[in-house]
Amino acid sequence: MKSKEWVVTMGLSTRGGVPFEQAKPTNYRNAIRSASFSVLLSVAWLVPGAPVDAQQYQFNSVQINGNERIGDAAILRQAGISRGQRVSGGQLNDAFQSLQSSGLFETVEIEPRGGTLVINVVELPTVNRVRFEGNQRIKDDALGALVETTERRVFNPAQAEADAAAIAEAYSADGRVAARVQPRIIKRNQNRVDLVFEIFEGDNVEVERLSFVGNRKYSDRRLRRVLGTKQAGLFRRLVRRDTFREEQVDVDKQLLRDFYLSRGYVDMRTTAVNGELTQERDGFFVSYNITEGQQFKFGAIDLVSEMPNVDAAAYRKIVKVRPGAIYSPTIVEADIARLERQAIRDGVDFMRVEPRVTRNERDLTLDVTYVISRGERVFVERIDIEGNTTTLDRVVRRQFDSVEGDPFNPREIRQAAERIRALNYFETAEVNAREGSSGEQVVIDVDVEEKPTGSLNFGGSFSSSDGFGVAISFAEENFLGRGQRLALTVSTASEATRYGLNFVEPSFLGRDVALGLNIDYAETSSSFASFDTNRLIFQPSLAFPVSENGRLQLRYTAEEIEVLERDPIEHGLTIADDIAAGPQWSSAIGYEYTYDTRRTGLDPTAGVLFQFSQDFAGLGGDSRFIKSVGRVTGEKRIFNEEVTLRATLEGGALAWMEGNSRVVDRFVLGPSIIRGFEPGGIGPRDVSGTADDPLGGNLYVAARFEAEFPLGLPEEYGISGGVFYDVGNLWDLDDVNFNGGDIQGEGGSFRHVIGLSLFWETPVGPLQFNVSKALKSEEFDKEQSFEVTLRTQF
Repeated sequence: MKSKEWVVTMGLSTRGGVPFEQAKPTNYRNAIRSASFSVLLSVAWLVPGAPVDAQQYQFNSVQINGNERIGDAAILRQAGISRGQRVSGGQLNDAFQSLQSSGLFETVEIEPRGGTLVINVVELPTVNRVRFEGNQRIKDDALGALVETTERRVFNPAQAEADAAAIAEAYSADGRVAARVQPRIIKRNQNRVDLVFEIFEGDNVEVERLSFVGNRKYSDRRLRRVLGTKQAGLFRRLVRRDTFREEQVDVDKQLLRDFYLSRGYVDMRTTAVNGELTQERDGFFVSYNITEGQQFKFGAIDLVSEMPNVDAAAYRKIVKVRPGAIYSPTIVEADIARLERQAIRDGVDFMRVEPRVTRNERDLTLDVTYVISRGERVFVERIDIEGNTTTLDRVVRRQFDSVEGDPFNPREIRQAAERIRALNYFETAEVNAREGSSGEQVVIDVDVEEKPTGSLNFGGSFSSSDGFGVAISFAEENFLGRGQRLALTVSTASEATRYGLNFVEPSFLGRDVALGLNIDYAETSSSFASFDTNRLIFQPSLAFPVSENGRLQLRYTAEEIEVLERDPIEHGLTIADDIAAGPQWSSAIGYEYTYDTRRTGLDPTAGVLFQFSQDFAGLGGDSRFIKSVGRVTGEKRIFNEEVTLRATLEGGALAWMEGNSRVVDRFVLGPSIIRGFEPGGIGPRDVSGTADDPLGGNLYVAARFEAEFPLGLPEEYGISGGVFYDVGNLWDLDDVNFNGGDIQGEGGSFRHVIGLSLFWETPVGPLQFNVSKALKSEEFDKEQSFEVTLRTQF
C-alpha cells in the first residue's frame, strides 16, 4: 500500500470462521464510544442529580452538521424529533440510539443548546472497491459471491466482519481451518473507502490419524478403506482426500453403516465422532466410536400377495435370497427390484413390494416376508431438471426408468438418484418428489450442480514390455454435455509408440446400448524380438445388458499388421516369411459376453468375473480364422477381510481356416498371463537363425493363484504384500510353414512359477513389484525374475 493512504484496521480477526483474537480498537469505534459518552454527559450536566426523564426540552430549531448525502429531513425522521415538539432526556437518548443503529453514520453527537438542538454526524463512507489479497486456493469471483458488501453502497463495519467470517468458513470447509481473514479499509477522497480482505490461507489441515473405538470384528485398517476420508500418506501433497472436511463426516458415517449392514450387522451404530486438532493446528486426529452388535443371517423367506390378480407362487420363484445367507439390505432391495420389474412386464400397475422383517434373537436370524400389495394410484406428472448449465436434460432424464405419465414408484426414483450421482458429472445432485397439480400427480425435482469432467494428463510410464516412456492423455467424461466419453492418448516409450482414440455413447438411440469406437495405432520395437511391428485397429462396437449380471458386446474389427525387418540380420526362416508377406489385414465380426457378480452378488466379500469372446475373420481381408478367448476370475476376502485370495483360469484357441498364420496373429504370452518370464518368453521359438525369436502359439492355458495381505507397515505408506503361483502352457503351430527351420517347443509343456509381490498405492496408480522363481521351465525359455507393472484391478 502507498504511504499516503490512511489504513484503518477494524473488527475481529477470524480463524476458521471463529473469532480468535481481539483486534485493536479502530478509529470509528473510539468515535462511537466518545459520542455516546458525550451525549450522556450533556444530559447529566443539564439536570444534575435528577432522573433523565424528568427534564423536558422544547426546541424551536434544529441544526444538523456534517451530512452530505443524507438530507436533514431524513435525519430528523430517523431521530423521531420534530421542531417545536416537547421531548424528554430519555427521548433524546432514544434519538441518538436510532441514528447510531441506522448503519448510516460513523459518529453521532446530539447536544441541546437552549432552544436549538444541534446534531453533528459523520457519515459512513461509501464502498469504492472490494478487493481480496493473499488468496490463491479460492478465486476472486468465488469469494465475491460469498460477501454481501457491495460497491457504491454504504460501508457497514458489522457486515464487513460477517463477510470476513464467511470467507474464513469457506476456507474451513475446504480443509483450511487455520485460515485467517482480516478486513481493512483504505480511505479515499469524497468520503469513499476501499474494503480489502487480507487473507492468510494456511495449509490444509490433514487427517493425521483415523481410529475406531468399539470395533471387534474388523480392524482399523479394514474400516479405513471404507471411509471416503483418508489418512495423510507419503503423497499428501498430491492427494486431497486426506484433507479434513466436516461435511465428509456424515458421509463417512453412512459409509460405515452401509458396510456393516451389508455384512449382517443390523444394529451397528456410530455413537460419536471426535475430532481433535493438533497443537500446531495443521492436522486432525479423528476417532469414530461405534457399536457393532451381532451378525444376523437370513431366516425363513416367504412371499405373499394381497392383490387378487397376482399369483404369489409365480413371483416366489424370482426371489434369489436363501435362508442361511448373511443378511444384507442390498440383497432385499435387489429382490424387490426384480419383483417390480416382472410386474411391469406382466402389465400389473401400481404393484408394490414391502419387506416385513421378523427378528429372531435366539438364533440371530431375520425372517423376511415379501408382501405384494397395490400402491397408491399416483402418476409422474413431469420431471423438472435445474442447475445443469452444460449437461443436456436428456442425459439426466434417461437415468429414470419412469417418464411422464408412468405410475410413480418411490424405489425407482431413489435408484435414479443414485445413477445420476454415479455419473460423476455433478458436484451435488438432489432428487425429490412433490405433489403436482392434483393429489394423483407427482413432480420430480432434480437439482444438480455441475463440476469439471475433463482432464489433461502428462506423465511417465514404465512396463517390462515397452520400457520407459512419456504419456499424454486427454479425457472428457461428458463430451459437449451429451454424456459421451472421449479419450485421446499418445504414449511414446523406448520400445513402443501408441496413438489411440476412444469414443463411447452410453445411450445409443435413447436405449441402454453403448455405442463405442476404438481406433488404435501402435509401432513396436521390442527388445524381446528381432523384428518390429506396425498395427492399426479400427473397432466399432455395441454393448448392452442381457441379464442382471450379464452384458454382451457385438463388434467389428478391421486390423492391419505388418512385420518389419529391424536390422539386416539372419532371421529364422519362419520370421523371414512373415516379413516378406508385407502388410496383411483382417476383417472380423465378434462378440464378448461378460458375467460379473462383484457388485450385485449375494456375498459382499466375494465376486466372480467371467468373460468369453470370439472373433470370426473372413469378411474380406487376407486372413480367415476363428479366435476364441475365455477367462474366469474369483476373489474372496478372509480373516475379517484382511487377506484377499484370488484365482484366475484362462485360455485361448486360434483356428486358422486358410493359409498360414503369422507370429503377430498367434497368442504370445506376457507377464500379465504368466509371471516369471519375459514377454514371449515361453512357447515355441525359431532358433534357425541368430535372432532366437518367439513364434507364439495357437493354443494356450494359464492359471494364476495369489494372496494379498498387510505387511504391518503404517497404513499411510500404502504398501501391502502378496504371494503367487502361476502355471501355464503355450503350444501348437499346425498352420505354420517351417521351411525346414529349427523350431523348439512346438509340443508345449507346463511351466510353474512362484513369487512374492509388493503392492504400492501411489498417485500415478497402484504399482506392483514381482520377484519370481520358475520351478519348471524349458532350456529355451527366457526367464525374468523381477518386474514392475501398473497393477490391474480385479
